[in-house]
Amino acid sequence: MQSTETVEISGHLMDSGILSRVLDDIREYGGDYVIVSFDLGHDAGDTSHATIRVAAVDDDALQRLLMRLQTRGVNQVDPGTAAVSVADQDGVFPDGFYSSTNLETQVRLETAWIPVDSPEMDCGLIVVDTPDGPRVHTLPMADVKAGMKVVCGASGIRVEAPAVAESTGFGFMDSDVSSEKPQAVLVRQVADGMRAAKEAGKKVLWVGGPGVVHTGAAPAMVELVNAGFVDVLFAGNALATHDIESALYGTSLGIDLAMGQGVEHGHEHHIRAINTIRKAGSIRDAVSSGILTGGIMHALVKHEKTFVLVGSVRDDGPLPDVYTDVIDGQRAMRAEIGDVGFCLMVATMLHSVATGNILPASIPLVCVDINPATVTKLADRGSSQARGIVTDVGLFLEQLAGELVPEYRLR
Repeated sequence: MQSTETVEISGHLMDSGILSRVLDDIREYGGDYVIVSFDLGHDAGDTSHATIRVAAVDDDALQRLLMRLQTRGVNQVDPGTAAVSVADQDGVFPDGFYSSTNLETQVRLETAWIPVDSPEMDCGLIVVDTPDGPRVHTLPMADVKAGMKVVCGASGIRVEAPAVAESTGFGFMDSDVSSEKPQAVLVRQVADGMRAAKEAGKKVLWVGGPGVVHTGAAPAMVELVNAGFVDVLFAGNALATHDIESALYGTSLGIDLAMGQGVEHGHEHHIRAINTIRKAGSIRDAVSSGILTGGIMHALVKHEKTFVLVGSVRDDGPLPDVYTDVIDGQRAMRAEIGDVGFCLMVATMLHSVATGNILPASIPLVCVDINPATVTKLADRGSSQARGIVTDVGLFLEQLAGELVPEYRLR
C-alpha cells in the first residue's frame, strides 16, 4: 500500500451500522485501514467519532476509494484544495473527475469553501466563475460541454450526511423498511411530513405508478390533489393512461373498477383512451375542451399542478405529454425538484429509483409498495434517506387521504 490518507466520520456509527459499511468498502476497493481513534458516544443520543488511516496501492486507487467513502459521509481530515481540469469534448468528463454524491457538499477553491448547488449523485462538479466569485454545481455527463471546468479527485471536498431521524421527524420509522409496524402510525408520520413541508413553503413531490389506479386509489389521490398535498407528479405513460382510461371508461387495464371484473372489449380501453387524448392534442387540451372530466390528471390540470411523464420502450401510444427522450425527461424532472420539501413514492420501482438518483439526500423520502424489493432498492442505489413501507398502495392512500382530508374520512 503506497498511498495513504487520514479520514474521519461522525454520527451514530454503531447503532446505524455505518462504521461496518465503511470498513467493508475499504476492503472491497482493495484498500487497508487502521483505526487511529474512536470516540464512542456515551448516551443514546450522543454521536460517535472515528478517525481512520486508509491506504491503497496507488494514488488513483486511493482517490476512487475516498470518493466511495464520501457516499457514507466520510471526509478527509486535511482535505486540501480541489483540483480542476477542463473538459475537452462535449458529453465527456476529464479523467479522474469527482463523481458526486447526493449529500450536502462543499468544495474548497483556494481558501474558500463553496457550497455545491443542487447536490445529486453520479454527476460531475462544475466550477463557474461569476462576478461574485466562483460557484459550483452538479451536472450530468450528457450535459457537459467542452471548456467547462470540472473538479477532479477527492481533495478539497467535504460532505455532510443528514441525520435522517432528526431532520424528517420519522423517529418511529428508524428502519429502512417497515412491514410489521402499525400502519396507522406510519401513515400519520407520512402525513405529518407532508404537512411540515407545506408549512415551510415547500412542495410535495409524488412519484407514482399505475398501481395507484389498478388498486382503486385514484379517488383518494384526487382528494389529496384537491387539498393541496400533491404539487408535482413524476410518472410514466402507464399511470396517466390508466387514470384517463378509468375516467373515460370506468376501467383500468380493462377491469371494471367498481365490479372488479373484466368487461367486453375492455382490453381496448387503454389504447382508445390514448387515442382520444392524442386527438385532443394533450391532456390539458382534453381537460379544457371538456373531454376529460375526472381523475388524477384532470385534478392536476384543474389545480395547475405540475406533472412530468417520462416514457419507456414498452409504452403504448404514448400519450402526447410523455417525454420519449429519457435525457429530456431527466432534465424536465430536475427542473421541478428545486423547492421540494417531501417526496412520496407509490407503486413504481423504475421511476422511484430514477427520482431517488436526482434528489438531494436532505429531502425526506418515503417509498410505499407491496414488493419489499422496491423499497429496499432505493437505499441500495444510494438514497440513504429513503424509508420504505411495505403494504397495499390502495389501502395506504385511502388512509393517507383520511388523515390529511378529514371530510374524506367521514364519507
